[in-house]
Amino acid sequence: MREYHAGDLVVVEENGKRLPVGIITDRDITISIVALGLDPDVITVGDIMGPELVMVQESDGIFETIQQMRLKGVRRLPIVGEDGALVGIVAVDDLVALLAAEFSELAKVIAQEQWVEVKTRRST
Repeated sequence: MREYHAGDLVVVEENGKRLPVGIITDRDITISIVALGLDPDVITVGDIMGPELVMVQESDGIFETIQQMRLKGVRRLPIVGEDGALVGIVAVDDLVALLAAEFSELAKVIAQEQWVEVKTRRST
């Protein structure tokens, strides 16, 4: 995780396709191992990953995804295809960046509208 600057790992079961069975985060490691002073060499991923994996379908919308995160109290969600296979992961940080870019474009619409209005008034 440190090498790839990853805050989480999706645990998968290989069965001809990658089926998500769990997720482990840097916070899980900190709270479940480091803070308790446990030996990381004897702890398995299965020992600390959560009991319920929350996922979203790749066809789900952004709003639905945000709702799932809020309802389940998670910051990261694996994304699965119709066949249940892992296709990616989405994090709150990804959604904030996406929405910020969309709001930036929306703000440009306002500025452009004002510019067009001023230009139109001057030419009439």
